[in-house]
Amino acid sequence: MEKKQFKAESQRLMDLMINSIYTHKEIFLREIISNASDAIDKLAYRALTDEKVGMNREDFKIVITPDKDARTLTVSDNGIGMTQEEMETNLGTIAKSGSLQFKKDTEDADDAELDIIGQFGVGFYSAFMVADKVTVISKAYGSDSAFKWESEGVEGYTIEPWEKESVGTDVIMHIKEDGDEEEYSDYIRPYAISQLVKKYSDYIRYPIRMEMEHSVEKPKPADAGDDYQPEYEMVKEWETVNSMVPIWQRPKSQVKAEEYNDFYKSKFSDWQDPVLTIPVNAEGNFEYRAILYVPSRAKKGLQLYSSGVMIMDKCPDLIPDYFSFVQGVVDTPDVSLNISREMLQHDRQLKVIANNIEKKVKGELVKLMKDDREKYVQFYNSFGMQFKYSLLNAYGQNRDAIRDLLLFWSSKEDKMTSLAEYVDRMPASQEKIYYVCADTVENAAKMPQAERVLKAGYEVLYLTVDEDELVLQMLENAGGKPFISVASEDALPVTDAEKNAAEQAEKDHKEMLDFVQETLKDEVSKVRVSTILQSGSVCLTAEGPVSLEMEKYFLKMRGDFPMKAQRVLELNPDSGAFKALCRAFEDGDKDKAAVYAEVLYNQALIIADLPLPDPARYAELVCGLME
Repeated sequence: MEKKQFKAESQRLMDLMINSIYTHKEIFLREIISNASDAIDKLAYRALTDEKVGMNREDFKIVITPDKDARTLTVSDNGIGMTQEEMETNLGTIAKSGSLQFKKDTEDADDAELDIIGQFGVGFYSAFMVADKVTVISKAYGSDSAFKWESEGVEGYTIEPWEKESVGTDVIMHIKEDGDEEEYSDYIRPYAISQLVKKYSDYIRYPIRMEMEHSVEKPKPADAGDDYQPEYEMVKEWETVNSMVPIWQRPKSQVKAEEYNDFYKSKFSDWQDPVLTIPVNAEGNFEYRAILYVPSRAKKGLQLYSSGVMIMDKCPDLIPDYFSFVQGVVDTPDVSLNISREMLQHDRQLKVIANNIEKKVKGELVKLMKDDREKYVQFYNSFGMQFKYSLLNAYGQNRDAIRDLLLFWSSKEDKMTSLAEYVDRMPASQEKIYYVCADTVENAAKMPQAERVLKAGYEVLYLTVDEDELVLQMLENAGGKPFISVASEDALPVTDAEKNAAEQAEKDHKEMLDFVQETLKDEVSKVRVSTILQSGSVCLTAEGPVSLEMEKYFLKMRGDFPMKAQRVLELNPDSGAFKALCRAFEDGDKDKAAVYAEVLYNQALIIADLPLPDPARYAELVCGLME
């Protein structure tokens, strides 16, 4: 029997495909099963108009048979089969796809069953990643003859007449011997094979049958005594190892919440119910179905299916970074795959699906915030920082998508509030959104800088995370209202009387203020009489583009960050501490005045939650004042 040669370009492509195209060798089973499913699709479609087929949908199946002794794995289908000419065309020339041609031939047919997965002819050759010889025995529908195609790889192939009673195709793969880095024997172990079916081909629409071995208890003998110990034996039974109908293909009204939760927990290995389940059924220019889950704790990944076959375990293009905690599956026939069917071509269909998913997830989260605030706060405590980090990493480009999902503590509500809710409560005369930074809500409420704004009756957002002030800068505004720190001189209008009093105090105590600044040297850029302090004696503010909170954030992220805030020491001229400082300076006791200046500066650092330059010295200074 003459061995036929692959074309030169086919030999090269086979070598590349076996060694480069596929990332994981286990993918071969998905490809072979998908081809079998395609073959059944073709005969099932023929059966709609040809009574001679004599088969109903329930008659079709795929059978997998591992043989440990012969070291073979056989995948059989009762689909359309192949003639000798079709073997030559489809198996003798790599990248010639019968499925693709069938799809073109029937592209005008209006039938949901015409969902051909195999769009490339290379999938069959993935078998050579795990097999050193592949035999294909096939009998085409309507033919009395069967043929056997056989190849050991790039050297070529043979085709000869063969015997086969039923219509369909058997793909027999002789599995390679185990090597140092690969245990090919897994591909002839029934349990391992069934797991691969579950992973990649669980939703193939036809039953995939395997003979599985289980341990079962033997019947108890009639004369067994009280001390009888149960005996077990291994029994082989034929089982359907795939689910066939995915939960996302069922109408939402027919799926219970418990079923969605059970699917999530089993599919994504989580023991907790998700916070939110979002079923999606999109029709129109691009068709896809999806189940999206917001988990109760951080995980990552959207699985992509094409017509029930898993293509990617984690598809990064389906969900933006700020929603990367969303789990789930997306199944669509309207997506272009590359030659290995493992990766996606970056096309318009994928972008449309991703944009729709983003809008759907955001809409459901906004609805959850409104309808069940307690549950949303639980979610936000787990994933709120992801929104903030994503906003910072993108330099605010995604602000419109994230703004409505953020929560901050409100001084007026005494609970977390959204920015939209804050804006809705603003009086007509209020032009800015106020905030104050502190390490805790309790400390934020006591910040001396906030006292003036709170006394005026305005609501203040308490920012208790280092990143929060930067987040507000990236957002720029909410409802058209800009954000402003209560520590800013522009936070509230200063009356003429207040302005004149501050200017007069600056003039009266200019020498003393200059002395304090000289004492503190480079620690502060300015010492001034404050117009923002009410009852507090001292605080720190900053001039220029870098705030104190920004300095803390960047120092935490990068210890050598060169930008520092221009610190301003604000002193309340009506406080007892200021008057004591003035007395010491005016009495000529410069040493005591210098001690007071250092103590006040260190107290300002403590209020601002900034590190003291020398904690031991500060303690010594305070103790010295007590003597």
